Amino acid sequence: MHSEFLTIGAFARASRLSPKALRLYDELELLRPARVDPGTGYRYYTAAQLRQARLVAWLRRLEMPLAQIRAVCALEAVDAARAIGAYWARVEAETAVRRDLAAFLVDQLTGESRRDRVIMIELRHSAHSDRGRVRPANQDAVYAGRRLLVVADGFGPAGAPASSAAVEALRYLDEGEEPGGDGVLHLLEDAVRSAGEAVRDVAGDEAGTTLTALLSTGAQVALVHLGDSRAYLLRDGELVRITRDHRVSARSLRLVKALTGRMNPVPDLRLQEARAGDRFLLCSDGLTEVVTDERIKSLLAGRTEPEDAVRALVHEADAAGGPDNVTCVVADVVPPPHAAVPTG
Repeated sequence: MHSEFLTIGAFARASRLSPKALRLYDELELLRPARVDPGTGYRYYTAAQLRQARLVAWLRRLEMPLAQIRAVCALEAVDAARAIGAYWARVEAETAVRRDLAAFLVDQLTGESRRDRVIMIELRHSAHSDRGRVRPANQDAVYAGRRLLVVADGFGPAGAPASSAAVEALRYLDEGEEPGGDGVLHLLEDAVRSAGEAVRDVAGDEAGTTLTALLSTGAQVALVHLGDSRAYLLRDGELVRITRDHRVSARSLRLVKALTGRMNPVPDLRLQEARAGDRFLLCSDGLTEVVTDERIKSLLAGRTEPEDAVRALVHEADAAGGPDNVTCVVADVVPPPHAAVPTG
């Protein structure tokens, strides 16, 4: 045997991959040995293969799927780095969603006595959608009802029908009394599935819509989200974004989650505590692409009435060039008339 070859055992020790893993990666054509003895079937490797083997080992520690590892290993170094970064960004986003769900479950299981003392709330709101100064038509859609707020930002040739179909599919949630707790999250998930079917009926392969909706459930609000429209909460003078943009990267406009004619992805779902004095904002990216969060905070905090805040936000986007349609819903959390804290 030539000295440049390493036995599978020696290569396993050097690469930190077990012989069993090396045999599997050979079968999957992920890491083929440099030579296989025709008589014994024994595998041999070269030192030059250590770099790829170590990369595979590290990617497995990241729990990257084997099919994706194969694709990454076929790339040049710079492209491979980008692919790994994009993969980890998706993992972090998915982990954050699971973290929110875990926190919700903990709250559900431990907070019954606390919720018994919560004041029920209502929403006082205003909404407006504007074409902007550049786009020839408005592909945004908006709904603001007694309990339900929805913003959808359509894109592609059938973007306007897509956003309208998504909003219409959710409007029934505004009627009647809905279940509290995790029941309302199941309800929202079912509603988004119906919205996806409605979008597929009107959208071609190149069209779709974002969807961000908030539903009041008594002492809480439930939120469902897909895309890069956003929801914010202004509380005690501090502005917090309570959705995550579903984009390939922070600088990219390409969405990894949206309702389209081709897919119906799993939405982000969460329950958010609501307090009297809270102010919620739902908006399309026609606002957030040209107006900073700091400026949004100032405009929201500086207007007493929701209608005044909506007008100020839309005007600010138009004053910044209005490159896109802009839609805003501002909702204030108020106690209903004669509300009182239960005693006991």
